[in-house]
Amino acid sequence: MDKTVEGSLTDINGYTEGKVLLIDKPYKWTSFDVVSKIRNAFKPLKLKVGHAGTLDPLATGLLIICTGKLTKKIDDFQAQEKEYTGTMIMGATTPSYDMETAPDQQFDIASLKADDILAATGQFKGDIEQYPPAHSAIKFEGERLYLKARRGETVELRKRAVTIGEFEITRIELPEIDFRVVCSKGTYIRSLVHDFGKSLGNGAYLSALKRTRSGHFKLEDAAGVMETAHMIKALDKQINEAKA
Repeated sequence: MDKTVEGSLTDINGYTEGKVLLIDKPYKWTSFDVVSKIRNAFKPLKLKVGHAGTLDPLATGLLIICTGKLTKKIDDFQAQEKEYTGTMIMGATTPSYDMETAPDQQFDIASLKADDILAATGQFKGDIEQYPPAHSAIKFEGERLYLKARRGETVELRKRAVTIGEFEITRIELPEIDFRVVCSKGTYIRSLVHDFGKSLGNGAYLSALKRTRSGHFKLEDAAGVMETAHMIKALDKQINEAKA
């Protein structure tokens, strides 16, 4: 059974009507890279392809791809609750809040205790406000924030209201801490990690992140992007040969 698509794969025309493809986004791929690869797999068929919920290049995991008429439902899919697992590094911060940039501050973690780390999650559960990272894809005056940040320009950021349903620490082996988060649309896990480190009088940055669920869609039902692209091309070839 093919895990990439919700629905039948027997007719290439079904993609025009609309299908959902569940992709396990590779490390360092942008979400647009995945869309581009899938869109190219459909050539010469000119088909609408879009993604619901952007993942940073350094993040992996579930990316929902919509085709055809289902691209009109992208906003609905994006609005659904998300689940992530990840790893943070305590004792340092970076300008991007992740591994895209080098650490700019160092902190002593000798006094950090497991009980304090576990207790600190409580203040981040429920409805909270957070600043987006300066190195983010949010647009300011028509330009992505990360472009301004890379030029050394500073922008006055505004807090965003988000909801954290669950924030669970699953492993503590300092300086590494593993966690699981269930959150609303628009939540920046990088900001959550940064603020978490700050709440402990320390610093933290994100070193790994994986989206494991979006709404009722799960990572375990996703397939690799290249696997999906090859499947689409093979299906198209089979249909064309049958028509010949």
